[in-house]
Amino acid sequence: MTRPSETSFYHTLPFSRDLSLRRRFMVVDEPLLGNLRFGLLLEVLDKVAEECALNYVNQFHPEARVVTAAIDNIIVRHAADVTRDIVCDARINHVGRSSVEVGIRVEQPGNPANHVASCYFSMVARSGMGDDAVSMELPPLEYTEEKEKSRFRKAVARREEYRQQQALLSEPPSRDEYAVLATLHKAQDLPGFHGLLAGRLGTDSWERMYPEFENVPQKIFGGYLVRRAYELSSICSELVAPDRPIIAAVNRINFFHPVRMGDKLHYTARVVYTNGSFICVEANIERISRDRTSKALSNSCLFTFVNVDRNLVHQSVPAVFPTTYGEDAGYLAAHRSLQTLLEHTSII
Repeated sequence: MTRPSETSFYHTLPFSRDLSLRRRFMVVDEPLLGNLRFGLLLEVLDKVAEECALNYVNQFHPEARVVTAAIDNIIVRHAADVTRDIVCDARINHVGRSSVEVGIRVEQPGNPANHVASCYFSMVARSGMGDDAVSMELPPLEYTEEKEKSRFRKAVARREEYRQQQALLSEPPSRDEYAVLATLHKAQDLPGFHGLLAGRLGTDSWERMYPEFENVPQKIFGGYLVRRAYELSSICSELVAPDRPIIAAVNRINFFHPVRMGDKLHYTARVVYTNGSFICVEANIERISRDRTSKALSNSCLFTFVNVDRNLVHQSVPAVFPTTYGEDAGYLAAHRSLQTLLEHTSII
Protein backbone atom coordinates (compact mmCIF):
# COMPACT_ATOMS: atom_id res chain seq x y z
CA MET A 1 0.00 0.00 0.00
CA THR A 2 1.07 3.58 -0.64
CA ARG A 3 1.68 6.09 2.14
CA PRO A 4 0.60 9.74 1.78
CA SER A 5 4.24 10.89 1.89
CA GLU A 6 4.90 8.80 -1.23
CA THR A 7 2.33 10.82 -3.19
CA SER A 8 4.12 14.16 -2.76
CA PHE A 9 4.35 16.44 -5.79
CA TYR A 10 6.19 19.77 -5.92
CA HIS A 11 5.91 22.70 -8.29
CA THR A 12 7.90 25.94 -8.05
CA LEU A 13 7.13 29.35 -9.50
CA PRO A 14 10.66 30.84 -9.75
CA PHE A 15 9.79 34.52 -9.41
CA SER A 16 13.23 35.41 -7.99
CA ARG A 17 15.02 34.59 -11.27
CA ASP A 18 12.32 34.49 -13.98
CA LEU A 19 11.45 38.17 -14.42
CA SER A 20 8.98 37.59 -17.27
CA LEU A 21 7.05 35.10 -15.12
CA ARG A 22 7.12 37.52 -12.20
CA ARG A 23 5.71 40.30 -14.36
CA ARG A 24 2.94 38.02 -15.67
CA PHE A 25 1.82 37.30 -12.09
CA MET A 26 1.84 40.95 -10.98
CA VAL A 27 -1.42 42.87 -10.46
CA VAL A 28 0.24 46.22 -11.12
CA ASP A 29 3.73 47.21 -12.22
CA GLU A 30 4.68 49.01 -9.03
CA PRO A 31 5.70 48.15 -5.46
CA LEU A 32 2.58 46.88 -3.70
CA LEU A 33 2.05 44.48 -0.80
CA GLY A 34 0.27 41.35 -1.95
CA ASN A 35 0.92 42.20 -5.62
CA LEU A 36 0.08 38.69 -6.91
CA ARG A 37 -2.57 37.69 -9.45
CA PHE A 38 -4.45 35.11 -7.41
CA GLY A 39 -6.48 34.01 -10.42
CA LEU A 40 -3.33 32.82 -12.20
CA LEU A 41 -2.24 31.04 -9.01
CA LEU A 42 -5.64 29.28 -8.95
CA GLU A 43 -4.97 28.01 -12.45
CA VAL A 44 -1.56 26.67 -11.38
CA LEU A 45 -2.98 25.04 -8.26
CA ASP A 46 -5.63 23.17 -10.23
CA LYS A 47 -2.91 21.75 -12.50
CA VAL A 48 -0.73 20.81 -9.50
CA ALA A 49 -3.66 18.97 -7.90
CA GLU A 50 -4.29 17.15 -11.19
CA GLU A 51 -0.65 16.05 -11.56
CA CYS A 52 -0.45 14.89 -7.94
CA ALA A 53 -3.64 12.84 -8.23
CA LEU A 54 -2.73 11.48 -11.66
CA ASN A 55 0.63 10.17 -10.45
CA TYR A 56 -1.23 8.06 -7.89
CA VAL A 57 -4.10 6.95 -10.11
CA ASN A 58 -1.86 5.91 -13.02
CA GLN A 59 -0.04 3.41 -10.80
CA PHE A 60 -3.22 1.31 -10.91
CA HIS A 61 -4.97 2.56 -14.06
CA PRO A 62 -2.33 3.70 -16.58
CA GLU A 63 -4.91 4.95 -19.11
CA ALA A 64 -7.07 6.81 -16.60
CA ARG A 65 -7.27 10.57 -16.20
CA VAL A 66 -8.41 12.75 -13.32
CA VAL A 67 -10.88 15.64 -13.30
CA THR A 68 -11.54 18.26 -10.64
CA ALA A 69 -14.81 17.60 -8.80
CA ALA A 70 -14.48 20.52 -6.38
CA ILE A 71 -12.12 22.96 -4.79
CA ASP A 72 -13.19 22.28 -1.22
CA ASN A 73 -11.61 25.44 0.12
CA ILE A 74 -8.50 27.58 -0.04
CA ILE A 75 -7.47 29.61 2.98
CA VAL A 76 -5.11 32.52 2.33
CA ARG A 77 -2.81 32.77 5.37
CA HIS A 78 -0.47 35.60 4.36
CA ALA A 79 -0.05 37.89 1.39
CA ALA A 80 2.51 36.62 -1.14
CA ASP A 81 5.63 38.54 -2.16
CA VAL A 82 5.81 38.39 -5.97
CA THR A 83 9.62 38.82 -5.88
CA ARG A 84 10.11 35.53 -3.98
CA ASP A 85 9.73 31.96 -5.28
CA ILE A 86 6.48 30.17 -4.52
CA VAL A 87 6.55 26.43 -3.84
CA CYS A 88 3.38 24.32 -4.13
CA ASP A 89 3.77 21.21 -1.96
CA ALA A 90 0.97 18.75 -2.81
CA ARG A 91 0.10 15.34 -1.44
CA ILE A 92 -2.93 13.08 -1.17
CA ASN A 93 -4.64 13.14 2.22
CA HIS A 94 -7.55 10.79 1.58
CA VAL A 95 -8.67 8.25 -1.02
CA GLY A 96 -12.35 7.37 -1.48
CA ARG A 97 -13.85 4.80 -3.85
CA SER A 98 -12.85 6.73 -6.97
CA SER A 99 -11.89 10.12 -5.57
CA VAL A 100 -8.88 11.63 -3.82
CA GLU A 101 -8.41 14.74 -1.72
CA VAL A 102 -5.24 16.61 -2.62
CA GLY A 103 -3.90 19.04 -0.04
CA ILE A 104 -1.54 21.75 -1.25
CA ARG A 105 0.59 23.94 0.99
CA VAL A 106 1.62 27.12 -0.81
CA GLU A 107 4.67 28.73 0.75
CA GLN A 108 7.66 30.94 0.09
CA PRO A 109 10.87 29.43 1.52
CA GLY A 110 13.49 31.63 3.12
CA ASN A 111 14.05 33.58 6.28
CA PRO A 112 11.39 34.22 7.27
CA ALA A 113 9.35 31.54 5.51
CA ASN A 114 5.93 32.69 4.35
CA HIS A 115 2.95 30.31 4.48
CA VAL A 116 0.78 31.76 1.72
CA ALA A 117 -2.20 29.39 1.57
CA SER A 118 -3.69 26.00 2.43
CA CYS A 119 -5.68 24.37 -0.36
CA TYR A 120 -7.88 21.27 -0.69
CA PHE A 121 -8.99 19.79 -4.02
CA SER A 122 -11.30 16.83 -4.69
CA MET A 123 -10.27 14.91 -7.82
CA VAL A 124 -12.05 11.97 -9.47
CA ALA A 125 -10.40 9.17 -11.50
CA ARG A 126 -12.12 8.59 -14.83
CA SER A 127 -11.62 6.39 -17.90
CA GLY A 128 -13.19 6.66 -21.32
CA MET A 129 -14.62 9.60 -23.24
CA GLY A 130 -17.97 11.35 -23.32
CA ASP A 131 -20.99 9.26 -22.35
CA ASP A 132 -18.79 6.16 -22.10
CA ALA A 133 -16.62 7.61 -19.29
CA VAL A 134 -16.69 5.69 -16.02
CA SER A 135 -15.20 6.23 -12.58
CA MET A 136 -12.23 4.06 -11.61
CA GLU A 137 -12.01 2.34 -8.25
CA LEU A 138 -8.86 3.16 -6.25
CA PRO A 139 -7.01 1.38 -3.42
CA PRO A 140 -6.79 3.19 -0.07
CA LEU A 141 -3.66 4.77 1.40
CA GLU A 142 -1.73 3.38 4.35
CA TYR A 143 -1.46 5.78 7.29
CA THR A 144 1.41 5.07 9.70
CA GLU A 145 2.49 8.43 11.10
CA GLU A 146 0.26 10.46 13.41
CA LYS A 147 0.46 13.50 11.11
CA GLU A 148 -0.84 11.38 8.21
CA LYS A 149 -3.68 10.06 10.36
CA SER A 150 -4.52 13.59 11.46
CA ARG A 151 -4.72 14.82 7.86
CA PHE A 152 -6.93 11.85 7.00
CA ARG A 153 -9.31 12.65 9.88
CA LYS A 154 -9.46 16.30 8.85
CA ALA A 155 -10.24 15.32 5.25
CA VAL A 156 -13.13 13.13 6.40
CA ALA A 157 -14.34 15.94 8.68
CA ARG A 158 -14.27 18.43 5.79
CA ARG A 159 -16.46 16.15 3.68
CA GLU A 160 -18.94 15.67 6.51
CA GLU A 161 -18.99 19.39 7.24
CA TYR A 162 -19.78 20.16 3.60
CA ARG A 163 -22.65 17.65 3.63
CA GLN A 164 -24.02 19.35 6.75
CA GLN A 165 -23.71 22.77 5.11
CA GLN A 166 -25.66 21.50 2.08
CA ALA A 167 -28.36 20.14 4.36
CA LEU A 168 -28.59 23.53 6.07
CA LEU A 169 -29.43 25.23 2.77
CA SER A 170 -32.94 23.82 2.98
CA GLU A 171 -33.31 24.78 6.63
CA PRO A 172 -35.21 27.95 7.58
CA PRO A 173 -33.30 30.79 9.27
CA SER A 174 -32.56 30.47 12.96
CA ARG A 175 -34.12 33.03 15.33
CA ASP A 176 -30.95 35.14 15.25
CA GLU A 177 -30.63 34.88 11.46
CA TYR A 178 -34.28 35.85 11.00
CA ALA A 179 -33.76 38.89 13.24
CA VAL A 180 -30.79 40.01 11.11
CA LEU A 181 -32.76 39.62 7.87
CA ALA A 182 -35.79 41.41 9.33
CA THR A 183 -33.60 44.35 10.37
CA LEU A 184 -32.08 44.57 6.89
CA HIS A 185 -35.52 44.53 5.25
CA LYS A 186 -37.03 47.11 7.63
CA ALA A 187 -34.12 49.48 7.01
CA GLN A 188 -35.05 49.60 3.31
CA ASP A 189 -38.47 51.08 4.18
CA LEU A 190 -37.07 53.97 6.18
CA PRO A 191 -37.10 57.46 4.66
CA GLY A 192 -33.77 58.45 3.13
CA PHE A 193 -32.48 54.87 2.82
CA HIS A 194 -29.32 54.80 0.68
CA GLY A 195 -27.93 51.35 1.46
CA LEU A 196 -26.36 48.96 -1.05
CA LEU A 197 -29.02 46.67 -2.49
CA ALA A 198 -27.79 43.16 -3.26
CA GLY A 199 -29.75 43.09 -6.51
CA ARG A 200 -27.63 45.93 -7.90
CA LEU A 201 -24.24 44.49 -6.94
CA GLY A 202 -23.60 42.16 -9.85
CA THR A 203 -21.64 41.96 -13.06
CA ASP A 204 -21.30 39.47 -15.91
CA SER A 205 -19.32 38.59 -19.03
CA TRP A 206 -19.41 36.20 -22.00
CA GLU A 207 -16.72 34.10 -23.66
CA ARG A 208 -16.39 31.45 -26.37
CA MET A 209 -14.23 28.38 -25.71
CA TYR A 210 -11.45 27.62 -28.23
CA PRO A 211 -8.91 24.76 -28.61
CA GLU A 212 -6.19 26.77 -26.83
CA PHE A 213 -8.12 26.27 -23.56
CA GLU A 214 -8.27 22.49 -23.93
CA ASN A 215 -6.80 20.19 -21.26
CA VAL A 216 -7.97 16.60 -21.71
CA PRO A 217 -9.29 15.81 -25.22
CA GLN A 218 -12.30 17.99 -26.11
CA LYS A 219 -12.60 19.34 -22.55
CA ILE A 220 -11.73 22.85 -21.38
CA PHE A 221 -9.20 23.21 -18.55
CA GLY A 222 -11.07 23.75 -15.28
CA GLY A 223 -8.26 25.89 -13.89
CA TYR A 224 -8.83 28.43 -16.65
CA LEU A 225 -12.55 28.57 -15.89
CA VAL A 226 -12.07 29.24 -12.18
CA ARG A 227 -9.46 31.88 -12.97
CA ARG A 228 -11.96 33.73 -15.12
CA ALA A 229 -14.68 33.36 -12.46
CA TYR A 230 -12.29 34.69 -9.82
CA GLU A 231 -11.23 37.68 -11.92
CA LEU A 232 -14.85 38.70 -12.51
CA SER A 233 -15.61 38.22 -8.81
CA SER A 234 -12.66 40.41 -7.86
CA ILE A 235 -14.02 43.19 -10.08
CA CYS A 236 -17.47 42.67 -8.58
CA SER A 237 -16.13 43.01 -5.02
CA GLU A 238 -14.96 46.51 -5.91
CA LEU A 239 -18.62 47.56 -6.10
CA VAL A 240 -18.61 47.37 -2.30
CA ALA A 241 -15.00 47.79 -1.17
CA PRO A 242 -14.07 51.47 -0.74
CA ASP A 243 -10.36 50.59 -0.55
CA ARG A 244 -8.69 47.48 -2.02
CA PRO A 245 -10.29 44.02 -1.93
CA ILE A 246 -7.89 41.06 -1.84
CA ILE A 247 -8.74 37.38 -1.67
CA ALA A 248 -9.10 35.85 1.80
CA ALA A 249 -10.60 32.46 0.97
CA VAL A 250 -12.15 30.30 -1.70
CA ASN A 251 -15.10 28.94 0.24
CA ARG A 252 -16.08 26.38 -2.38
CA ILE A 253 -16.00 25.77 -6.13
CA ASN A 254 -18.12 22.96 -7.57
CA PHE A 255 -17.60 21.44 -11.03
CA PHE A 256 -20.96 20.18 -12.30
CA HIS A 257 -20.68 19.80 -16.08
CA PRO A 258 -17.65 19.70 -18.38
CA VAL A 259 -17.13 22.57 -20.81
CA ARG A 260 -16.34 21.69 -24.42
CA MET A 261 -14.72 23.50 -27.30
CA GLY A 262 -17.18 25.82 -29.02
CA ASP A 263 -19.32 26.31 -25.90
CA LYS A 264 -20.39 29.83 -25.07
CA LEU A 265 -19.96 30.67 -21.39
CA HIS A 266 -21.90 33.19 -19.34
CA TYR A 267 -20.03 34.26 -16.21
CA THR A 268 -22.03 36.01 -13.49
CA ALA A 269 -20.83 37.41 -10.16
CA ARG A 270 -22.72 39.19 -7.38
CA VAL A 271 -21.96 40.42 -3.90
CA VAL A 272 -24.23 38.44 -1.57
CA TYR A 273 -22.92 39.25 1.92
CA THR A 274 -20.62 41.56 3.86
CA ASN A 275 -19.44 41.48 7.46
CA GLY A 276 -16.88 43.88 8.92
CA SER A 277 -14.10 43.96 6.34
CA PHE A 278 -15.21 40.76 4.57
CA ILE A 279 -17.07 40.56 1.24
CA CYS A 280 -18.59 37.33 -0.10
CA VAL A 281 -19.10 37.08 -3.85
CA GLU A 282 -21.08 34.29 -5.49
CA ALA A 283 -20.07 33.40 -9.06
CA ASN A 284 -21.63 31.00 -11.56
CA ILE A 285 -20.61 29.76 -15.01
CA GLU A 286 -23.34 28.65 -17.39
CA ARG A 287 -22.36 26.80 -20.56
CA ILE A 288 -24.39 26.99 -23.74
CA SER A 289 -23.57 24.46 -26.45
CA ARG A 290 -22.34 25.57 -29.86
CA ASP A 291 -25.63 24.56 -31.51
CA ARG A 292 -27.56 26.28 -28.67
CA THR A 293 -29.62 23.17 -28.01
CA SER A 294 -28.44 22.68 -24.41
CA LYS A 295 -27.36 24.73 -21.45
CA ALA A 296 -26.20 23.79 -17.96
CA LEU A 297 -24.53 25.20 -14.88
CA SER A 298 -20.86 24.31 -15.22
CA ASN A 299 -19.45 25.82 -12.02
CA SER A 300 -20.65 27.50 -8.85
CA CYS A 301 -18.18 29.47 -6.74
CA LEU A 302 -18.10 31.39 -3.48
CA PHE A 303 -15.17 33.74 -2.85
CA THR A 304 -14.41 35.75 0.29
CA PHE A 305 -12.50 39.00 -0.11
CA VAL A 306 -11.20 41.34 2.56
CA ASN A 307 -11.02 45.12 2.16
CA VAL A 308 -7.56 46.48 3.11
CA ASP A 309 -5.47 49.63 2.85
CA ARG A 310 -1.99 49.80 1.27
CA ASN A 311 -0.50 48.26 4.43
CA LEU A 312 -2.96 45.34 4.30
CA VAL A 313 -4.81 46.58 7.40
CA HIS A 314 -8.47 45.56 7.37
CA GLN A 315 -10.98 48.32 6.59
CA SER A 316 -14.74 48.06 7.10
CA VAL A 317 -17.14 47.81 4.18
CA PRO A 318 -20.80 48.89 3.97
CA ALA A 319 -23.63 46.48 4.73
CA VAL A 320 -25.42 44.74 1.86
CA PHE A 321 -29.23 44.63 1.90
CA PRO A 322 -31.03 41.63 0.36
CA THR A 323 -34.55 42.24 -0.90
CA THR A 324 -35.87 39.04 -2.49
CA TYR A 325 -36.19 35.52 -1.14
CA GLY A 326 -33.33 34.40 -3.39
CA GLU A 327 -31.09 37.19 -2.11
CA ASP A 328 -31.97 36.25 1.48
CA ALA A 329 -30.94 32.65 0.72
CA GLY A 330 -27.63 33.78 -0.79
CA TYR A 331 -26.99 36.07 2.17
CA LEU A 332 -27.58 33.27 4.69
CA ALA A 333 -25.53 30.70 2.76
CA ALA A 334 -22.55 33.07 2.59
CA HIS A 335 -22.96 34.05 6.25
CA ARG A 336 -22.93 30.42 7.36
CA SER A 337 -19.99 29.56 5.11
CA LEU A 338 -17.90 32.47 6.38
CA GLN A 339 -18.69 31.69 10.01
CA THR A 340 -17.57 28.09 9.48
CA LEU A 341 -14.26 29.29 8.00
CA LEU A 342 -13.66 31.75 10.83
CA GLU A 343 -14.46 29.15 13.49
CA HIS A 344 -11.89 26.65 12.20
CA THR A 345 -9.03 28.79 11.00
CA SER A 346 -7.60 32.28 10.75
CA ILE A 347 -7.65 33.91 7.33
CA ILE A 348 -5.63 36.83 6.04
